[in-house]
Amino acid sequence: MFPKKLQDKINERKTHNMLRKLGTQHHLIDFSSNDYLGFSNLKEIFDMTHRYLETSNLTRNGATGSRLLSGNYELYNEVEKTLCEFHQAESALIFNSGYNANLGFFSSVPQRGDIILYDEYIHASIRDGIGMSHAKSYKYRHNDLKHLDEMLKRLSTDKAGVQHNPSVIYVVTESVFSMDGDAPDIASLIHISKQHQAYLVIDEAHATGVFGKNGEGLLQELGLENDVFARIITFGKALGSHGAAILGSKALTQYLINFARPFIYTTALPPHSLMTIKSVYIELPKTHEISKLKENITLFKEEILKNNLQNHFIESQSAIQSCLILGNENVKAISNQLIKKGFDVKPILSPTVPKGKERLRFCLHSFNSETEIKEVIQLLAKLLNI
Repeated sequence: MFPKKLQDKINERKTHNMLRKLGTQHHLIDFSSNDYLGFSNLKEIFDMTHRYLETSNLTRNGATGSRLLSGNYELYNEVEKTLCEFHQAESALIFNSGYNANLGFFSSVPQRGDIILYDEYIHASIRDGIGMSHAKSYKYRHNDLKHLDEMLKRLSTDKAGVQHNPSVIYVVTESVFSMDGDAPDIASLIHISKQHQAYLVIDEAHATGVFGKNGEGLLQELGLENDVFARIITFGKALGSHGAAILGSKALTQYLINFARPFIYTTALPPHSLMTIKSVYIELPKTHEISKLKENITLFKEEILKNNLQNHFIESQSAIQSCLILGNENVKAISNQLIKKGFDVKPILSPTVPKGKERLRFCLHSFNSETEIKEVIQLLAKLLNI
């Protein structure tokens, strides 16, 4: 037996062509994965990890417990120190995934009576964390800093027009948005947050490994890393491994260790995962993949213009380039045509994105060839009858 209420929800998804299914491994040309630098398959990282674990006698398979029990082995301290040095942060705390990091932060840091203002396109993991918080939350229009400023003014001014700050206010955004690939005006965002004494939190999941000379992220590329309350970085995208970290003050790390339940009540990452992260950070300053990726982003955008597709694409300087195609049926049909030609380009359907904002999401990589980029754009133009 299966509850009818649950089956009805599945049937509703099927009716509206919105049912999610697990994909399968294939040998198509990759325009869909988050492996922007190809690090997930880089043998140098694999070999470096293996050598370290053997020479350090860390050949066990698991961490044996949470970090507050038996799982806080010395390699954790080494990797968090590496993260602090690389990302110019006072402190770093590793979580098992980006989802866990956002759940842990937003469910524990904002308190009852506090206020969270978040970009309407913020990632689902942040929304879920906010949903577990006791703070009040309000969304502002996507990358609309004027709207954010207006909201902050209303919250920090009483009926007589006198400035006051009755609540702790957190402003939350991403440096690169996962579905649109665009970015906010971070310098202005910092200015507005400081003006209203709000604590700014930025998720750098899709900027880490892509922006900055050595992949430090967009905040460090702009030299603004010290102007935010917290940064969330992940290792499962451009860095090709697994896990995440929250960067901030030592006080923030101490607080999270004591109150972030997804950190406290989970088994720690195994040594292999941790050493893979360390190997990635050893590789980043040496790699040419970041510059190759940037060249491919430039080429892709040039091809968009050459094929007169600019009105279909959301403006983005990142590895995520999204082509808006109205309707789940339409975007799935074009995706299937691209797949038949050997290109793995995923359709992003509602409800993952708002209805009417369905799109093909092209994820670019350092290993995509010039020929592949030109061919997929030309085929897209043909399918859209451009």
